[in-house]
This record gives sequence, structure tokens and C-alpha cells, in this order.
Amino acid sequence: MLKRRTLLATVLALPAVRARAAGDWLPDRPVRMIVPFAAGGPADIFGRVFADALGKQLRQPVVVENRGGAGGLLGTDAVAKSALDGSTLGFTGPGALSIAPAMPQQQMPFDVYKDLAHLTLVVRVPEVLVVNAKSDIRDLAALVALAKKKPGAVNYGSAGVGSITHLASALLASEAKMEALHIPYRGVAPAATDLLSGRFTYLIADVPALRPHIEAGAFRPLAVTTAQRVPSLPDVPTTAELGLPRVISDNWYGLALPAATPAHIREGMRDAATRALNSPELVQGFAAQGGEAAPLAPEAYLDFLQAEAAKWGPLVKQSGAESL
Repeated sequence: MLKRRTLLATVLALPAVRARAAGDWLPDRPVRMIVPFAAGGPADIFGRVFADALGKQLRQPVVVENRGGAGGLLGTDAVAKSALDGSTLGFTGPGALSIAPAMPQQQMPFDVYKDLAHLTLVVRVPEVLVVNAKSDIRDLAALVALAKKKPGAVNYGSAGVGSITHLASALLASEAKMEALHIPYRGVAPAATDLLSGRFTYLIADVPALRPHIEAGAFRPLAVTTAQRVPSLPDVPTTAELGLPRVISDNWYGLALPAATPAHIREGMRDAATRALNSPELVQGFAAQGGEAAPLAPEAYLDFLQAEAAKWGPLVKQSGAESL
């Protein structure tokens, strides 16, 4: 009888989850999803749309917690070190997973592949290259020509050293064989403000962040750095159309749990995320913000992560980025 009571007490002390079969797990409490960036930015916008759709599949609220810092490293590290009961998710991005590991002086607080279980890609976010609408630069060819004709005359802003916005411009400069000076900011918003003031030449950043300025007539879009045209900016050509097919710099966000999370929880969460990403409501919600729902099987997602690391790693070194 004593052993039975001890066993019962042990079972009751375990995290209360409903695990029936692989892929058929549901939480019995609200789930926290850490977005490792400040509120109001693209990551937060897409994270909240996704959290709402995922909560419907999990039958529990998914509460967004913004934990910014170090290009996404701080929040992602919190996910890697969180409880293993499915109560904490991570809305991860390229800064922490594909860019920071290539920085020679960046102290990584977690191992991308050993400490995190990568469930699926969630959303791809196109980027657009813009100049101030008052600029004399009318197209991408004119921007490249100016940079080549007058070295030092062209500069660009970014959301910070090592950010996707920084490396997208570094990629453009490399492929176009032009020189451009980097001016880092603490986020896209202050960079956009200074571009409005004409303090630098151009900016590449997420479409959702820049589209309001484009629609207001303050920014002139020269190209989208995507393989296909963007539905929300249908008249803006792609870099491929303009002769730079390798200048592809979609931003993106994925979903992760701590690596040691039990398999049935990982599979249940992945299944719920996939159903959410295929729901018409979420697809439309992402599209309204200029993003594309992009679910991937775990193996395909790992291939994607490795391809992103291989793509951005050399540019990290070439750009001189040392740490986030």
C-alpha cells in the first residue's frame, strides 16, 4: 500500500499534460511563446498572428512573451533552457540560428543543433530595398552606378551589426561589386526614421516594416530581394529581374522547443503548428502583413537552417561583423 501511495504521489507531481499517442499531445495549461525581439516589430507581429492560430489547435491560449536582446540570442537561450513539458516555445530567427554562430567573437550561450529541437519553419518575410522618395536615385541600376562612380558616396542603414538587414545589404554590395558604407542602428524603426531625414542612401528591411512608408510616398522601392514578386508590392521588380539573381535575403521565423523535450510533445506541438500554418485564417493573416506561411518537415527545416548558415557565414566574415 505504501509503495502504491508513493507511486501515485510521484505521478501527481509530474507536469500535467495529456499524452495519448505520438502526435496526439495537448497541453492542459496556457503555453508561453518567447519572441526574442521587442514588441511592435515584424517578429512580434507575425508571432502574435501565429500564436492565435496555434492556440486554437492546442485548445489553450498561446501567450507571447517579448524578450529582446543580442539579436535574438537572449530569448532563444531562454527557450533552450526552459522546462521540457511543452509549456514554453521559441519563435526563432536567422540572427540567433544562422548568423551569430559564424561571428568569431560571439559567445554562443547555446548550441543551435544540440540544445534546440527545431520543429518547423513558420513564415518567410520578404525584404525590400528603398531610398528616400526625394532621392535622385530612381532604380537599382542608378544606385549601383552611383556607388561605382563615386566610392564612399553611398551608405546604407540596418537594424544592427549582423542583422539580416545588414547582411542583405552586404550581399547586394558583394554581388553588384560596389562599395557602400554601413551605418548600424538599434532596430529598423530608428533606421527608417533617419532614412526619412536623408541621413543615408538606402535601406533593406522587411516589407511589413517599410510598406507604410512606401504607401505614404515617403520611400521609393527599388527592388524586393526575393525570388518572386511580392503580392503586397506587385509593381516592384525582384533583384533577379534586375540582374542580381543571388541577392535573395528573405527574413524568416521558425518554431523551437528545448532539445530534450519528450518526443510525443515535440510531435504533438509540430502537428498543431502544421495545422495552424495550413489554416486559411493564418495564411490570410500572414499575407495581410506581407509574409508567407511556410511549414516544413523537421528534416527539410534542418536542411534549410544549414543552407542559411552556409549562405550568411561567409558574408559575416566579409562584413567584419564580430558579435551581435
